[in-house]
Amino acid sequence: MADGPGADALTARSSRVVAARKLQRRRGRDKAERFLAEGPQAVREAVAAGVVEDLFYDLGADERHSDLIDAAVAAGAHVHPCTDEGLAALAETVAPQGLVAVCRFLDQRLPERADLVAVLHGITDPGNAGTVLRAADAAGADCVVFGTDSVDPYNGKCVRSSAGSLFHLPVIRAADTADLLDVFDHAQILAAAAAGDDLYALDGAGELAAPTVWLFGSEAHGLDDATAALAHRKVGVPIWGKAESLNLAVAAGVCLYASAAAQRRAVSAAAGAAARHAE
Repeated sequence: MADGPGADALTARSSRVVAARKLQRRRGRDKAERFLAEGPQAVREAVAAGVVEDLFYDLGADERHSDLIDAAVAAGAHVHPCTDEGLAALAETVAPQGLVAVCRFLDQRLPERADLVAVLHGITDPGNAGTVLRAADAAGADCVVFGTDSVDPYNGKCVRSSAGSLFHLPVIRAADTADLLDVFDHAQILAAAAAGDDLYALDGAGELAAPTVWLFGSEAHGLDDATAALAHRKVGVPIWGKAESLNLAVAAGVCLYASAAAQRRAVSAAAGAAARHAE
């Protein structure tokens, strides 16, 4: 619901703004089981997911994003006009886009069937992590796991970098990557590594069509030896040009799409074979 008619715009010192600002830190998020989503794209997806509790907006957004504000009210959220200073206190970007939502933590449930999974291990850069999450969503992955020593998926930059994908598929926070991998005993585990087997050679041999869990390590250091040893094989994206390496998120996107395409080709081939058999 909206603040009452004639309600004063909240400032940086208003109690609601002060309470919401605590969610900029992981300790505050974990304690409240709430996080911030900033900007129209993230807010739109959060409203659609039904997880928005409070929506703060600057007075300009009242006109620019009236549809989103109305949708938030219809979904049962409390909406609050803010001064520019008040909104800036909640925003973490240099140029705030006028909207910041307080969202409930999303359900952290593994899907009953997972044919394509991305596991982030030791990835501390929130921009990279959010972009991997976005790529996994685009490739049709079943879930994304934030494993040992990885950034909090509810970190503000991670949420923004996911471009709304955080709200589209299960995101699991796992204290220990190794323990979590035991759940995926039906799948092959592939570790992304610069010196691994050629991704496209494996694809050509038909080895990417099986249910697959991809392990991605930090851009700077890759996977540690113990974690890489949990994989059935190491796989690398070949570099045909002069670049020294690929950005983590780009490499993850290439790997996930290769698996997704191989799995879809296999499904299509099986369907075609079944149709021919039925004739």
